[in-house]
Amino acid sequence: MLKHVLLIDDSAISRVMLKSLIEDNYANVCVAEAETAEVALELCKQQKYEGIFLDLNMPGQDGLTVAPKLQELCPNVRIALLTANFQERVQIKAEDLGLSFYAKPVTLDKVTDFMTAQSS
Repeated sequence: MLKHVLLIDDSAISRVMLKSLIEDNYANVCVAEAETAEVALELCKQQKYEGIFLDLNMPGQDGLTVAPKLQELCPNVRIALLTANFQERVQIKAEDLGLSFYAKPVTLDKVTDFMTAQSS
């Protein structure tokens, strides 16, 4: 089970909803938030996260651009790419980077799938 989770999304509403789903259903999980990729990179220098929920479309670096940098800072991290962009090329790129792909909107089933998945 993941103990330290980072939510990266420029939408405060999306972060609040996701954080609520996690905190309401998983005890003893520390949830941090970042509104940009740059803030997320700084947080990852201070804390090694086991799980990251990552938005695709954000100002500055998008989710696919920042994912390898997050993986470098947190070598054992699992990353879920969350997006409303269902294009096959996005899904293929996410898979190539070793990311889990989840279409928005985020649901408890999707959160549960990611939170309880076994590390590969």
